[in-house]
Formats: sequence, structure tokens, C-alpha cells
Amino acid sequence: MLRDSKWLLGATQLSKPLELSDDRFPLVEPEEDKEIRPEAVVMKTELIPAPVTYLFDKFSRWSKLVKVISHVMHAAKLFKQGVKPKNQDATSGPTTPGSMSAAKTSIIKEVQKQFYKTELDLLHQGKPIPKTSSLLTLCPKLDKEGILRVGGRLDASDVEGHRKHPVLIPGSHHIATLLVRRCHESVSHQGRHFTEGAVREAGYWVTGGKRLISLIIHRCVTCRRLCSRLCVQKMADLPSDRVVPTPPFSCVGVDVFGPWTVITRRTRGGAAANKRWAALFTCMSTRAVHIEVLEEMSSSCFINAVRRLYSIRGHVKQFRSDQGTNFIGATADIGVSAVESKEMKDFLSAHDSTWTFNPPHASHFGGAWERMIGVARRILDAMFLENKGKELTHEVLTTLMAEVCAILNARPLVPVSSDPEQPFVLSPSVLLTQKTEDQIESLAHLDVKDMYRAQWRHVQVLAEKFWSRWRREYLSLLQPRRKWQEKERNVKVGDVVLMKDTQSARNDWPLGVVTRAIASEDGLVRKVELRVRRNGKSTSFQRPVTELAVLVSDE
Repeated sequence: MLRDSKWLLGATQLSKPLELSDDRFPLVEPEEDKEIRPEAVVMKTELIPAPVTYLFDKFSRWSKLVKVISHVMHAAKLFKQGVKPKNQDATSGPTTPGSMSAAKTSIIKEVQKQFYKTELDLLHQGKPIPKTSSLLTLCPKLDKEGILRVGGRLDASDVEGHRKHPVLIPGSHHIATLLVRRCHESVSHQGRHFTEGAVREAGYWVTGGKRLISLIIHRCVTCRRLCSRLCVQKMADLPSDRVVPTPPFSCVGVDVFGPWTVITRRTRGGAAANKRWAALFTCMSTRAVHIEVLEEMSSSCFINAVRRLYSIRGHVKQFRSDQGTNFIGATADIGVSAVESKEMKDFLSAHDSTWTFNPPHASHFGGAWERMIGVARRILDAMFLENKGKELTHEVLTTLMAEVCAILNARPLVPVSSDPEQPFVLSPSVLLTQKTEDQIESLAHLDVKDMYRAQWRHVQVLAEKFWSRWRREYLSLLQPRRKWQEKERNVKVGDVVLMKDTQSARNDWPLGVVTRAIASEDGLVRKVELRVRRNGKSTSFQRPVTELAVLVSDE
């Protein structure tokens, strides 16, 4: 049977009596053993009543707290009269000015009783407060309602009573925060000076008020939205393609600027005009520049410009650009995507070419070529001013772009030295053209073989001079951080941020939540992904931290 099973009764050895010999295991009763000391455990419970003011911490607005206390006092009054309050009775009476004033008085009395009990007891007895009291310099006194107020020396003035003798509010209590927050909202979120004046005008003296007001303004989300500064982060180290010597145009930065209106053909009624753009390719190491004219802003036109660059300057290993629509489309046609995943990087590495995209709205990520865009525009403006009145054609624009490219490549990379041992200026054109204006070599004493040998030596010497001065003079200029020298707090996932929009006012900037923080190699976050709700739809954006203002941190 199941009831007689070992699963219920256990092993048979357990049911047998324990046989112990007196010699091995002497049985001694506990009460007969004098070595055992009885142990007595006494438990004491002390009930410390919590102050009523701890309930005030559950409220976030002063008006709500006063209204609730007014309802409670009204209901208590009805119960005291033996009347069972109904819904209309409990809600109609507490909204009168008298009941609201009584509720404020009750709240302040309870708080003062908790923080200034010693001072209140002494003043009720007509005795002075001790010299160790923090209220000694304020000369506190009691009013008719038993509220502690500031005494001071303005009794003879004609100022109103609540301004002459403000109510003392402990700055460390929660109601001080509620009062300051209410006054801060009443002055339309102005600074500490305005808020402090509003608190004093309301008839309150908050101990440690300056520090409390500064803290509340610092934590105010509305103030952060109106005037908080945008995030910054310590300037990142330069990438390897900026500081490692490589052949010219092995790693380039790309950008497109324009447009310009050119005359394409003549007609009987006048001339047909079209627009032209220019693609600027900047070598990341030598800082040389190559410009190609684009007939239209399309992927095919840009790819043709890249092919012309390959034909003239050689193969490019790495491209860097912003996330312009023309770049996204062009790279999609040649198999390059803006997604910087490991699989995509491996695929591009197999094809011996990479394309790195900077975050949107992050022009400072591409300062090496953005700077050249500005210089090229100024040079073109001067050229257009000289050719004022002449018609601009595609051929003329191409010629001007070639001259702009020559001027940019002839610019000094380092300050011009007055040392006579350095006769030529360190510029990208020295490496590209292998020519200097002040160096003319006579070939009269050389035959054909010596001329080839001498030409090889000439090129080699110029290249070695360029790279030696590049390492010695140019790299040292890239060493210091001109701004953003200190580490700042990283923007984290869950932070509520304000996304900058240059096309609208600050009050219309959209709110967003950070969904992904993209850390650099040094562990600092300089670009993030955030989710923004626009027109009833949730949209994801990638932005640099310089375009964000943190309103509420995840901490």
C-alpha cells in the first residue's frame, strides 16, 4: 500500500529506538547540568511618532498642498460638529479665501514647530532665545497667530506688515522648495535676483534662501529649455590619416559647395543658363586640394568626379564626408553605405576602399575640409569681382576652379620662416608639382642618363625635405587643443534632451530621448541617437552632442 511505503514512513532505522550505552553517551538532563547558563532575551519596542510634516513631501506644488490641507481641515471641522460630510459639503467650503489662509497658517505652524521648537517655547514663555540659535541675528518674534516672524529694526517704517516682518521658513524643509518654485514661476522663470525678490514680496524669509533659489533654478526644466548651454565634450584625438605620412590623396575629405549660374548656350531671345557646383577633395595628410566642377547634384555626376580624381591623383583609400544626400546616393551606387557596422567595414576593406560619414549637423567633425570651403569661396569672390560684367561660362568656371586649386595648394602650411637655410615655403604644391620658384637647376653639364638620374634625385630630395619639415613643423601645430580641453559628463541613454534646430526659435526646438550613446575610442560620447516625436510620429535622428541640451538626466 502507498501509506506503508518508505516514501511516507522513511527508512526502518529511523523507527527503531536509539540504544546508547551510559559509558559512551551519558544522558544528562539540562536542568541538572549546572554548567548551562539560562539565556533570557528581552525585546523592547519604542514607538517614535513621525511628524505630520512628512506628508508634505508628497506634494510638488504649493497650491496643491494648501488646497488638500484646506479640504482636510474642513472635513475635520464637519466631523467635530457631528455632521457626516457629503461630497458637495467637503468640496464647497475649503475653496474660500479664509479657509485657504487658515490652511497656510496650519502648514507653517507645523513646520516651525518641527524646526524651531526651542525658540517657540522660549518666546511663548517670554524668554530670549539662546545665543547659539541660528535665528539670533533675525530677532524672531511671535505674531497673534503664534507664527514665528522676523523681528528686525523696521518697526517704525510704513511698510506693510507681511513685508516688514516676513514669516520664517526653514530652507531645508520641502515647503521652502515649494514656495520658491511658486515664486520662480510667478516671475516667468527669471534669475535668482527676481525670484528672491518675489519670495520676499510674498512675505516669506527662507533661511539659506540664496543657495536654495540657485539650486531650484539649476534644476528647473523650463529654465534649461530656455537658456541652458549646449553640450560639449573634450576635443577628440586626430585620426591616423591626419598624422601619418601617406602619398597625396590617399585619404581625402569631400564636400560640395556652390551653386553658380553659367551660360550654357546662346538663343535668339537671349542665353540659356544652368547651375554648376564644385566638389572639393582635401588630402588629410598633406592638406592638398583638388576641385572638380559638377554639372548637377546627382549621384552619377559625383561618381564621374570621383573617377576623374582617381585618374589624376591616383587611387583613394579612404573618403570622409558629411551625410549629404548626394554622398549617400553616390555611395549607394558604388556599394558603400552610411552604416558603420563591422560587416560593412570588412566588405569595404576587401575592396580596398572605405567611406566614413560624420554625424549630421556636425561640421566641426570635418574642419579639415570645411575650412578649405570657406577659403575657396573668398578666393572666388575676389575673382568674380575682377571679372565683373563678363559672362560666366562652364569653361571660365572650370578655369577659375583650377586657379583656386593652385592658390590653395601654394598656401604655407606653417608660419613662413626667416631662416636663410629654409629657402622654400612648406606648401602642398611642393610635393604635388616637385617645383619651387627659387630653385632652377642647370642641365647643361648632364647627358640623357645623368638627366634622368638627376631628376630622380631632385624629386627624392624635395619629397624628403617636405616630409621632414612636415613632421618637425606642421605636426607640432596640431598638438594643442584650442578649445574643449576638459572632459564633460557623457550624454547617456534615457536623458531627455532638447535638439537644436537652426530653422526655428528655441521655444520650438523638439524634445527627444537618447536611445543610444555612441562612444569614441577614448570612451567619451560625442554623438548619439535620439528619438523625437514630430507631427504625431516618432522619428530617430543621429546628432553630435554639440547640437543637444540636456534637460533631465537619467540620473
